[in-house]
Formats: sequence, structure tokens, C-alpha cells
Amino acid sequence: MKKSTLQVSAEPDIAGDPLHELIRNGARKLIAAAVEVELEAMLQQHAERRLDDGRHAVVRNGYSQATLF
Repeated sequence: MKKSTLQVSAEPDIAGDPLHELIRNGARKLIAAAVEVELEAMLQQHAERRLDDGRHAVVRNGYSQATLF
């Protein structure tokens, strides 16, 4: 029976790795964009719902067009 030459290595140090940071930031932007699309679809689906006083029943709290990007 031969001895195994398999060695367990530590996890790589990815802190400060520019490629890892680029991928991480890209993933964050992609997820944020997907959430925005889903939220807009939901708001459009309920756009005709109104309260008794005529205001929209489903709104996005704390949101202003001026705060985008």
C-alpha cells in the first residue's frame, strides 16, 4: 500500500485581491439591479390600488428619484 501524497492546504488569502474585489463588486451590483427590477414590477402590479383618500396604497418608502445613483 502506497502512502498518500495528498496535502491539505490552507484557504487562500483573498483579502485585498483586486480580481476578487472586482468580482465581488460586480455581484453586488448585479443583485442590486435584480432587486430593483423585481421591486418595480411589484409596484407596477399594484399601481392601481388606492387608499380611500386617493393616495397609492403600495409605495416605496424613503425613495426619491433624486437619490438614484
